[in-house]
Amino acid sequence: MTPQIIAFYLPQYHPFKENDEWWGKGFTEWTNVGKAKPLFKGHNQPRVPTELGYYDLRLPIIREQQAIMARDAGVTAFCYWHYWFGNGKRLIADIFDEVLESGKPDFPFCLGWANHSWYSKNWNSDGTTTQKILIEQTYPGIEDEKMHFEFLLRAFNDLRYVKVDGKPLFYIFDPVNVPDEYINNFRKWTKEAGFPDLYLVANITHPSVKKDVLLARGFDAVTYQRLGSSTNTVIAKMGRMGRGLFKVWQSVKGFIMHRPPRMVDYRTFYPMLITEEDKEDNVIPALLPQWDHTPRSGWNGSLLVNSTPEYFYLHAKQALDAIKDKPQELQILFLKSWNEWGEGNYMEPDLQYGRGYIEALRKAVDEL
Repeated sequence: MTPQIIAFYLPQYHPFKENDEWWGKGFTEWTNVGKAKPLFKGHNQPRVPTELGYYDLRLPIIREQQAIMARDAGVTAFCYWHYWFGNGKRLIADIFDEVLESGKPDFPFCLGWANHSWYSKNWNSDGTTTQKILIEQTYPGIEDEKMHFEFLLRAFNDLRYVKVDGKPLFYIFDPVNVPDEYINNFRKWTKEAGFPDLYLVANITHPSVKKDVLLARGFDAVTYQRLGSSTNTVIAKMGRMGRGLFKVWQSVKGFIMHRPPRMVDYRTFYPMLITEEDKEDNVIPALLPQWDHTPRSGWNGSLLVNSTPEYFYLHAKQALDAIKDKPQELQILFLKSWNEWGEGNYMEPDLQYGRGYIEALRKAVDEL
């Protein structure tokens, strides 16, 4: 068994025009990472990168080193986040474009369409947010579909692009709001370009989104993001009023304990990240090494505590076990994420654990 482990990759760690305009000259993800403060005793903040430092992704040597580290971990591909807002408007595009044009690093990849609007969020003391739209996700129609697909096809034709039974794998962050016309045309044009079909993967973040509905619309597989309490099956069964009361209880408990209200213990949480449904051929399990959104969101950010390489190893073993009886081509895991430092969601070496997460995943893979 040689599973595919595809890690989500944020191509953001360099200044670009829109970020300069919205947040100030030179803003990158490192800005929030570096200024983060511990919110309680023992809180692992700020997170400090070690081997690669506070890198700039415009440097090819950094991207090469990331690929080497990923291989060391047992990761087989990166899923680069791809931002297409409609009518050719893209953001954070130059890093992937350079990877595509240069042929380096020589490391497999696929694309994940992060098809959501960008907002500026102000976090209020009661846990609510006030949002201002920065850039809107749109679906203008046929001309946009053609432009978008022309770009995608350049990637699909790259020998490094991840295929499932010869079909290019394309992940969609928000499958609910993508018009059927986009799905149908992307599949049709992929076949016309000489591929057997497109292998479309839908991200599910909420229990109201049903797998069968997405499969009927043309998706081949789904993956569940079970990070938030809304996807915790116990909480989901509470109903709207029950979930509202749970939120109030979280806030009260946080106030009494002097802990952020959306704090969860990884030791009891990680077993819920993989379920029986992940053993089905049309479900791709997702690995989650660690998570701490407080550098972006402060006191109201969600975070996992006690997420250590040792517990991540146990989580990885559970996920690998879920796919071991699937056909070889479908033995796939997503890894959320390789380098989301602003969300405390990464595999890269840091001051606290060094290469701990890389070594934990490698160990789990080597024991297959």
